[in-house]
Amino acid sequence: MTTQVHVTKSDLAHCELAEHPDAPLADGAVRLAIESFSVTANNVTYAVAGDSFRYWNFFPAPEGMGIVPMWGHARVIESKCADLAVGERVYGYLPMASHLDVVPGKISPHGFVDLAEHRQPMSPIYNQYSRLAADPEHDPACEGERMIFGPLFKTGFLIEYFMRGESWFGAEQVLLTSASSKTALALAACAKQSSPLIKRIGLTSAGNLAFVKGTGLYDEVHAYDEIGTLEAKPSVSVDFAGNAGVLASLHGHFNDALKYSCLVGATHVESRGGVMGGNAPLPGPQPTLFFAPDHAQALFRELGPQAAGQALAASWHHFLKAVEGTVKIERRKGLGAAREAYLATLAGTVDPSVGIVIEP
Repeated sequence: MTTQVHVTKSDLAHCELAEHPDAPLADGAVRLAIESFSVTANNVTYAVAGDSFRYWNFFPAPEGMGIVPMWGHARVIESKCADLAVGERVYGYLPMASHLDVVPGKISPHGFVDLAEHRQPMSPIYNQYSRLAADPEHDPACEGERMIFGPLFKTGFLIEYFMRGESWFGAEQVLLTSASSKTALALAACAKQSSPLIKRIGLTSAGNLAFVKGTGLYDEVHAYDEIGTLEAKPSVSVDFAGNAGVLASLHGHFNDALKYSCLVGATHVESRGGVMGGNAPLPGPQPTLFFAPDHAQALFRELGPQAAGQALAASWHHFLKAVEGTVKIERRKGLGAAREAYLATLAGTVDPSVGIVIEP
């Protein structure tokens, strides 16, 4: 029996647990028991953009419902694939559920790709699974950190790499909304490491000011209502919040001093004003969506798989040291806890100093 958390696509705050009997395992397939996954603002973005970017398509659900993708660990409990044995552990893209069937292909000692037909139209980045026994990124002592920060860190790394490649569009500073979010922390850490001449300004809600300042990753931290007091130097903005009002304030205040406006996430769901920050014309540059999988593929093409992997790994270890102690990992049992964690994250009520790991 498999248990899943189904979200109503037309009302993301409505979700329920559902059970269905497991079908016989297909030839060549593997059945995974999901051991753990994290719940972060990244998962909210998957839900908000579920139709636009086909995130709902990875893990099919009944009509009108969707399963929010998660990042985590799983164990092989049944196998009809000669190369994957029962008991092996993997890391990758998982449903908010208890089990998942995959069809492994392109199998190597380090990982495999799920060749399930319904997943092929989407970005291949999400179909790759790491085999932990030979995974250079795997550290048994940091599995929680990898789930919570790993995918978000890679997005932050890719944004910094992209901006640096464009000479930061001539800007002197980067403005990060939702500065307490884990992706913003990753970008700030990567910029501090690789682009130290770019001033890092974190923007956050008043309640998160102390936490964001305490990370030590920003040169300045301001509440959203202080945007109008900032010096209008040549800047780039990276909007993780998806809050149309905040984005309008940034564009209105900086205007032509804003050299590039980057849209990444949607943590402020209640005021997003449309997918990824709203659709109204704004002063200054046209906001541009950053789709991490496309940039990841570009990185690997440009540097080659080995050099790209080494660059990511080196920056990842630096990031772990930079955020050590800033987030306390809370492990919660059961998919009921996953549902509650998702709803709290959707509502924006999760303490940014807490990282939630679910063990179904």
